[in-house]
Amino acid sequence: MAEKLLEVNDLKVSFFTYAGEVQAVRGVSFHVNKGETLAIVGESGCGKSVTVHSLMRLIPSPPGKIKEGSIIFDGIDIISLSEKQMNEVRGSKMGMIFQDPMTSLNPTMTISQQIMEGIMRHKDVSKKEAFEEAIRILELVEIPNARKRANNYPHQFSGGMRQRVMIAIAIACNPMLLIADEPTTALDVTIQAQIIDLMKAIQKKMNTSIILITHDLGVVADIADRVNVMYAGEIVESGTLNEIFYDPYHPYTWGLLESVPRLDMAEDKPLVPIPGTPPDLLDPPKGCPFADRCKYAMVICKEQHPEMTSCSKTHKVSCWLTHPDAPKVERPLGGMKIE
Repeated sequence: MAEKLLEVNDLKVSFFTYAGEVQAVRGVSFHVNKGETLAIVGESGCGKSVTVHSLMRLIPSPPGKIKEGSIIFDGIDIISLSEKQMNEVRGSKMGMIFQDPMTSLNPTMTISQQIMEGIMRHKDVSKKEAFEEAIRILELVEIPNARKRANNYPHQFSGGMRQRVMIAIAIACNPMLLIADEPTTALDVTIQAQIIDLMKAIQKKMNTSIILITHDLGVVADIADRVNVMYAGEIVESGTLNEIFYDPYHPYTWGLLESVPRLDMAEDKPLVPIPGTPPDLLDPPKGCPFADRCKYAMVICKEQHPEMTSCSKTHKVSCWLTHPDAPKVERPLGGMKIE
């Protein structure tokens, strides 16, 4: 049985604004096993980034606040740690690759200085030893001519190379968990593939667990072991990569998959966008949050929130269509039916 590195239970995160309480994350529970990759997918604004920023305790307070829940990482409850204790965890045990390297990197510091900063904070090494370690890590992330480029500044690197530097900073202290928040969003597809291959190679070499935040299902298919589908601050479906891609149960998951080009798609079949917009999390709906956009919605969908039910040992979904009394509908992908 796989050993859990991270376990999140009933996490609730809100932002208190002039307009009221925005319930950004609403009772999220999931786990990450040692050495595996978990992808969290969904539309912009569904709560993906807020969830992983909560794991690192990077939610700005005010206006943000972790209201409820527990985050157990390597046997330690992250929420109970002081800021000083949390600073020891960040970088050494948890690393994060942020979305935009140009705004995340310090323009006034050389690349080597930015990598050395974390090494010298968490390891008992001299400045010279930290510099040599920075060179080794730059070579690991495949920066050409690493020793010379180490003294360059971020603006002297291309977008793909800056992202490699971000990965180098994140893995500098051999973290147990690497969180990648949309690491390929601003890159072209060729560079995207290189970054994903690099992350897989690093994971294999260091046995690091990865949480990947993305809305790009092509990236998910290439790297993930398991997938959580988020919508309106909740996880609406979770399962292995094959279960989510080939045996999905939630209409929102169907919508995500139908809106992406596929090699097995007929040439004359158009992509189908998901109609409507996500609900306002200042006043979340009491029923299923996807009900207003779902063509299969029933009366109960708007009146009562569906429970998370098991489709298999690894596959769970929050949808009234899985109820025994619900009408049978034909699932769009592969013509399969819910039994």
